[in-house]
Amino acid sequence: MSVVMSDALTLETQLDLLLPITALLPLTAVLLVSQNNPYQTLVLRGVLGSVATLLYALLGAPDVAITEALVGTLLSTTLYAVALRSSMALRLEDRRTHPDPAAEARLSQWLGPLHLRLRLIRERSDPKDSHGWLEDGDRLVLRRGALLERLRQSPGYAPWREAGGALRLDPGVQA
Repeated sequence: MSVVMSDALTLETQLDLLLPITALLPLTAVLLVSQNNPYQTLVLRGVLGSVATLLYALLGAPDVAITEALVGTLLSTTLYAVALRSSMALRLEDRRTHPDPAAEARLSQWLGPLHLRLRLIRERSDPKDSHGWLEDGDRLVLRRGALLERLRQSPGYAPWREAGGALRLDPGVQA
């Protein structure tokens, strides 16, 4: 007499366990696409992949669970983190004759809620390598009209102006 045991859960026997885990998938997906903060989407992408991995493992598909864990969770989250880290920086040429750490702090504070990091480039570079430049007198000149509008609409723009800062578009660029 041989007894066959199945470690896989079925909908008939373990519905009370599988239903909440299955409900987490669409819930996490909705939260993922509705986020404004790119760092929260990074965490939620990892959670989504982990829930899917758990569900596949519980339903008896270890090969699919391992693939989801390695590719769907680990690899895609890592690639997203690398892309996010490299693209969320405002690169500005520093054309000031006397650098002012207070102005840099105000600018960083302005960019913080937009999830942007400030990267000042000390030497002149190819215009394609930067978003604009920072001049003496806290004048910020940008090469992209869309970025200019986004910065003007942000809450940090008013304090920047009140502190004597200016924001304008590069005259050589068409709005």
